[in-house]
This record gives sequence, C-alpha cells and structure tokens, in this order.
Amino acid sequence: MGCLARLGCLIVLAAACVAAWFTRDRWMPERFRGHSTAAAAWQPVTPRGAARARDALARLSQPGGPVYQTLSAGDVASFALSQASPLTGGSVDSVAARIDGDQMSVRGRVALSALADKLGPFAGMLRDRETVELTGTFHMVRPGLGELRVDRAAIGAVTLPRGMIPRLVRQLEPRRPAGLADAALPLPVPPYVSDIRIANGTVILYKNVR
Repeated sequence: MGCLARLGCLIVLAAACVAAWFTRDRWMPERFRGHSTAAAAWQPVTPRGAARARDALARLSQPGGPVYQTLSAGDVASFALSQASPLTGGSVDSVAARIDGDQMSVRGRVALSALADKLGPFAGMLRDRETVELTGTFHMVRPGLGELRVDRAAIGAVTLPRGMIPRLVRQLEPRRPAGLADAALPLPVPPYVSDIRIANGTVILYKNVR
C-alpha cells in the first residue's frame, strides 16, 4: 500500500504540474510566460512603400506635428533599400520584410557569385542564387543614422554562425558609415529622428522634441 500511495501522489503531482504549465499565463510573471504569437506575413518591398515612408518622415518634420510615425516593416525596408548601394555580385529581387516580436526580418533572392569565396565550406551547399534572410533589431547610432543590427542570418537553408554575419553584411552593403556596428546594415534617417523601435508589429519612428 505504501508504494501505491506514493505512486498516487506522483500522479497527482504530475497532473498538477501539467495544469500549472498550461495555465502559466494566469500566474507566472510576464517575462517567463510563453508567447505563441505567430510571425506576421511577409510584406513586399515596393516603390510605393518607400514613398509612404518618405511621406511619414515629412509629417514628422513639421513643427507642431506628430511626435512619432508608425510604419509597416515593408515600408521601412522599401525606404532603406531605396538608399542602399547596389548589392555586390548582382541584383536582388523578391525583397520582403516582416516583424516577429521585437525583431525585423528582411529577405531577398541574391546572386551569390561574389560571395562564394567569402562563405568557405558553406559555398558548396548553396545554389548560384539563394534567398538571404537577415533578422535583427533597430538602434540609433547618431542623429541622421540608424542601423538594423543583425543577430541572425541565413542563406537558403543554411543558418550562418554568428561570427560570419559581419562578413556577409559587409558584402551586402559595403558602405560602412562611422560608428556602424560590424554586423549592422545602415538606415539613414533625417537628423530629427531620435529613436526607432518595434512594437505591436510595426516600426515606430520618434521625433526629437528637445
């Protein structure tokens, strides 16, 4: 009976643990809760999206105007790509962006001929043209310059080691403004933009009101 009693206690304890896990959003502190929100859909990069971003920046510049502007991931990526230097080694197409939590991802199909000698043994696993996906967070470097600091990169089905990300980023965008992080893509913005944040599936640009 003692063994059966102990077994019964273990079953009850296991059931309690399972119930606690599935109801954790009711009692667990926010930082420890599970988040099952799916990533947003990919949004294409278009000239119209770049124009919407420029219009939003123009409204932000107006004296007495709004102190922030909210943009979609696609519009921010469209604006950034319109200012970027041509990708080394060929054109890029099918560019799209999305937001997942507090990060933004950008992907596009890129000709890899100029990158093959930079990728070492990974080059043999890739086709001549592959989808490159970069994921990271926004930071302000200084007035007039923001950056997407990349902490995850994939080419096709291959996820690159973190140590290779700066090398890839430098090939994709060879212009490196002073102060830019090694693994970051530049995002030139007007000097009145004071901060760039991601919240509720959007990118928010804040105006310097000092």
